[in-house]
Amino acid sequence: MTEQGRELTDIGRDLPVRKVFEGEFVNDAAPAERPSWWRRFVNAWRRSPRVPLWAKDRVHAVQAAKDVVVAVLRSPFRFVGAVVRGLVVALRWWRSWVTVRDYREAAEQSEKLADKFGDIRALTLFRWKVTGAVAAVVPTVGLVLWVLYGPRSLWLAGLVVAVTLAVLGRRKDGSPGRRAVLAGPRTLTWTLDPQVLVDAFRDAKLIGKDETLRLVHRATRHGAGWAVTVDLPATRKAMDVVKNRDALASALAVDEIQLNVERVRGSGGHAGRVALWVADEDPYSAPPVRTPLLAVQRWDAWRPVPFGTDARGRRIDLPLVWTSVLIGAIPRQGKTMAERLAAAGLILDPHVRLYVADFKNGKDWKAAEQVAHRFMAGDDSEHVLRFVDWLVELVADVQARYRRMQELDDITCPESKVTPAMTRDITLGMPITALVVDEVQIPLEDRTPVEVQGKKLTAGEYCGELLMWLAKKAPAAGVILMLATQRPDGKTIPSGLRAVLGSRFALRVMDWRDSNIILGEQMNTRGYDSSRLLPSHKGVGILRPDGETQAGADVLALTVRTFYMPNEDWRTICAQGRALREQEGTLTGHAAGQATPPMVDRMAVAKAIGGGASASAERLTEVELPEPLRSVVDYLSGQDGRDFVPTAELVEALGVEPKSFGLDMAGFGCRPTRDRVLTEDGVKQVRGYDVVDILAAAERVRRGAVIDPEGPDDDR
Repeated sequence: MTEQGRELTDIGRDLPVRKVFEGEFVNDAAPAERPSWWRRFVNAWRRSPRVPLWAKDRVHAVQAAKDVVVAVLRSPFRFVGAVVRGLVVALRWWRSWVTVRDYREAAEQSEKLADKFGDIRALTLFRWKVTGAVAAVVPTVGLVLWVLYGPRSLWLAGLVVAVTLAVLGRRKDGSPGRRAVLAGPRTLTWTLDPQVLVDAFRDAKLIGKDETLRLVHRATRHGAGWAVTVDLPATRKAMDVVKNRDALASALAVDEIQLNVERVRGSGGHAGRVALWVADEDPYSAPPVRTPLLAVQRWDAWRPVPFGTDARGRRIDLPLVWTSVLIGAIPRQGKTMAERLAAAGLILDPHVRLYVADFKNGKDWKAAEQVAHRFMAGDDSEHVLRFVDWLVELVADVQARYRRMQELDDITCPESKVTPAMTRDITLGMPITALVVDEVQIPLEDRTPVEVQGKKLTAGEYCGELLMWLAKKAPAAGVILMLATQRPDGKTIPSGLRAVLGSRFALRVMDWRDSNIILGEQMNTRGYDSSRLLPSHKGVGILRPDGETQAGADVLALTVRTFYMPNEDWRTICAQGRALREQEGTLTGHAAGQATPPMVDRMAVAKAIGGGASASAERLTEVELPEPLRSVVDYLSGQDGRDFVPTAELVEALGVEPKSFGLDMAGFGCRPTRDRVLTEDGVKQVRGYDVVDILAAAERVRRGAVIDPEGPDDDR
């Protein structure tokens, strides 16, 4: 050992000794092998911005090959058309040249047309002579070429002339001799030329003149139409494209029913990514498709029920468990069939208990009598009172279910809601229960007086309170509400009830306000308005689901055409449902011949709904509001979740004079203010009233407070 090594050894002995831990290096693995040259080439090829998209992906390459084949097959016809257009352009140019139009227009602009008349006439005669000379020389030259070189020269000369005319007549902006004239009908050509798609967005004013689109997925065939996904420029939003779908459809020369616009959401999308799908023809003109439930023996209520198809032909299933459904439309638009489609899946599950109330009193629901635990058909007051007993029975049943859940262990009942195993266990008594009501506006508008806890109120108000309680608390206990109405207005269905109904389906209605009442506030400004549906599209409506559908979990709403289920198919499904219940031993109530009325505890139910009945009775004894405050409150009763209402909207809806209306509202203590609202032209600042101030003024009047014309007194 050298002298230097000894010194280092001596120094090491003086250092403190620390513990030594046994272990292994986590990163002590063999280094990864370097990718092969072929893999590096493939990665560089796919990531290179200079390589076109069709050369990176097999699907796009196949579509590009199809486009090339189509272009080759169409090229002879396009060439002939270009030659004809070029000939027309050449004739127009020659006519303008021989009539000295350029010289004449210059003289007119300089106001010297009379002085230049002689020169114009001389130049016109000269150009006619040149035309005659050319007309004589061209056949002579052709004859000489034919003599010297044979007919092949004439064919070659004709080809040169045809190519020249084709270039002159090409379809391109700024071509010589072209001018704006009345053209023929526009056709859908954007699927072959992405530039036309960009022009359509510009024409619809969805992007600026200097902005363009970024192609995410090129136009490909998807079903009976073309699909393409694009990214909008920065600061442009996809929801604006959805809202202005009509303008984009006009720019693309298609009917808006053929254009499907969706915002791409989730991990693969963002606020500026739009997916377009354009059908070749009206997707709802084909015959309707029969329900696929005819091909199954039984169904599981926990699975979404087959409800219909969207424009692309994708099957749309409707989730029913843990939610409630509202279906609205004008008469004869397929409302009852849509409700029967949703109920059909529940009928084919033998463990589901059905309450069916047909206030239309027709034959549409007659077949369900053989499977329903409770069944009723009629529109008299006695039927409404019987329906009230049903609701009271359901409220008591839901209360009992929650009490029994408290006694169950966490394995059987992990949360305060039913599970599939719980609903199929007969000993627990918690089956999935569906309350199906057709023409629900009849019981809600009934004025038959009833007495609850010593308070008198109408049967319609009591029904509204009970349905509202069930819609809020019953879904977690396994009770489903399915309500259908042909009167979708704010007075018929209370706003508090509509606010807690999760799934909405709006078929054709007469006004955008009715559509918003069914689908939700301001849905028309988002591009969803069922009043725009065509009368010929029976069974077509806008679905706002409460849950995931085949179109995606983040889809706000979509247009759906319901399956077709005539009466014979409906009877077949009901007969199959009865056979399943007899086999499982779950046939009860009306279907089993047990016509006993429901056992109800009205006192307990009245306490369960939180004094709602008492509050309804108190409203009957309130002082009637004076005009125009009463009309304003009635109008706002059909508006869900609004904090501000513009003055112009109230004036138009109530048909009052603006100045006197403002003075009257000021007399009630309602002062106008300014707020920003979403209109068809964008966000604007308008004058209006806060809804809280209007409701506070109404409460003061009801309580007999004195109204100061100068405004409300906060110390009063």
